[in-house]
Amino acid sequence: MNRAFGLATFSAFALATASGAFAQTPLTVAYFLEWPMPFQYGKVEGIYDEKLGVPVNWVAFDTGTAMSAAMAAGDVQIALSQGVPPFISAASAGQDLRVVGVAASYPENENCVVAARLEIDKDSVSELEGTRVALPVGSGAHYGFLQQMQYFGVDTGTMTIVDMAPAEGAVAFEQGDVDMACGWGGGLTRMKEHGNVLLSGAEKEQIGVLSSDLITTTSEFAIDQAELLASFMAVTEEMNAMWIAGDHRDVMLPVIAKDAGMDEGNAAAVIDNFQFPTAEEQLSETWLGGGVATYLDGVAQLFHELGRLPTVLPTYAGLIDPQPLQEVVQ
Repeated sequence: MNRAFGLATFSAFALATASGAFAQTPLTVAYFLEWPMPFQYGKVEGIYDEKLGVPVNWVAFDTGTAMSAAMAAGDVQIALSQGVPPFISAASAGQDLRVVGVAASYPENENCVVAARLEIDKDSVSELEGTRVALPVGSGAHYGFLQQMQYFGVDTGTMTIVDMAPAEGAVAFEQGDVDMACGWGGGLTRMKEHGNVLLSGAEKEQIGVLSSDLITTTSEFAIDQAELLASFMAVTEEMNAMWIAGDHRDVMLPVIAKDAGMDEGNAAAVIDNFQFPTAEEQLSETWLGGGVATYLDGVAQLFHELGRLPTVLPTYAGLIDPQPLQEVVQ
């Protein structure tokens, strides 16, 4: 799709779908603090409310597992953005969720940091055996940790895993209560002030460790409110396009940073390591066209083998719903 044409016609699409059946439908969206993204400009400026024709209630969460629980309770309709492992855990347990988009790709923005005092790098990783590690259990950071340790041949059975959200892990890491910490966003930025990563984002991708968040919803919402969901995806696409263009950065960054609970410098350091695939790119073979399903299957199998996921689905391909993005592109 020609981007200029797509954005020009968006308003007509949004106005057409922001009337009728879903005009009074309440919409609650889950997101992360200290995880700056372009959508937050539209959130703060009321662009979602205006173009969807319904008030959007935004609720911040610490983990993707909490997002799943909120969707199961009917308190949240869309998660932007949810990590892969929390999605898999909920879906494997029988929760009827769907992947409708890729929120962001961030190979540099999710990682594990080793305390500087240990003087351990990728040539001496075996010395990590027996150490204490802070990480959010069942998250993308957890998966990345397991993959890296598997790659280096480190026996994680000798390590003590402490379940902590990134912000908490950063504090424990700084105080010397743990030897290694894994996380994302602002928490990861603070961790790096007191240690070093073992592998860069590019090196992680080379060994098959991908880092991306998903846009997820319930199958009920995707079916019953298909037009509202497509409109939401269209506004999100518009916010991403504004950011990628670059000429709105000075206006958007201060708003995004404040909403994320960060100063502009730290917010810029995080968001500049993000990649925001366009709707067309998300529909490609790399993402919703096949890559995401393969990734979900691989992560699920790994967690199952490690005893952290009791049951897995034969495949997670059936949980990918490209229809909302196809509506945006058309």
